[in-house]
Amino acid sequence: MSKPLTIAVFASGSGSNFQAIADAVKAGRLDVRIALLVCDKPQAAVVERAEKEGIPSFVFRPKQFASREEYESEIVHRLKEHNIDLLVLAGYMRLITDTLVRPYYGRMINIHPSLLPAFPGLNAIEQAYEHGAKVTGVTVHYVDGGMDTGPIIAQRALDIREGETLDTLTERIHRLEHELYPEVIQWIREDRVRLDGRRVQRS
Repeated sequence: MSKPLTIAVFASGSGSNFQAIADAVKAGRLDVRIALLVCDKPQAAVVERAEKEGIPSFVFRPKQFASREEYESEIVHRLKEHNIDLLVLAGYMRLITDTLVRPYYGRMINIHPSLLPAFPGLNAIEQAYEHGAKVTGVTVHYVDGGMDTGPIIAQRALDIREGETLDTLTERIHRLEHELYPEVIQWIREDRVRLDGRRVQRS
């Protein structure tokens, strides 16, 4: 691929994964162009991060639309305006419908703070901690419209230490996310990831 991969990052909160991706681009570890931030919370800290990075944002309030499909139609319009190649979900706390999945299936990825299929959904780190799991980690997967059910691209594990607190585990999981996500995006940039049904092959 001669031109940089053009990505849109979707986020709803602080934007630490957004920042990790932006930092990887600036450091030369990730050869993509972040062309757009999509955010459903106007007051989210990630919006300010995008402004500081000089990255355009599409920020919306879901309640101003009649349905998920309506605001997702607007998102698709914005993605097409920016010629987006890859959608990168990074703490985007909205369920996604076919309006968005269908045109971008195989070109939309998400990061989840557990070793899927264990502990899908909200509060995954806390779920693993309270369950007494000995090992947890992070998963990068394609988005298929289900709750963290898409084909898995990569996983990275860590041991939950004896006496570990939820806060220290959360910090370690986030560090792992910030390492793995830019790495996987670069694999996609280098055309090293192949989706075949539910199987993902990496060269």
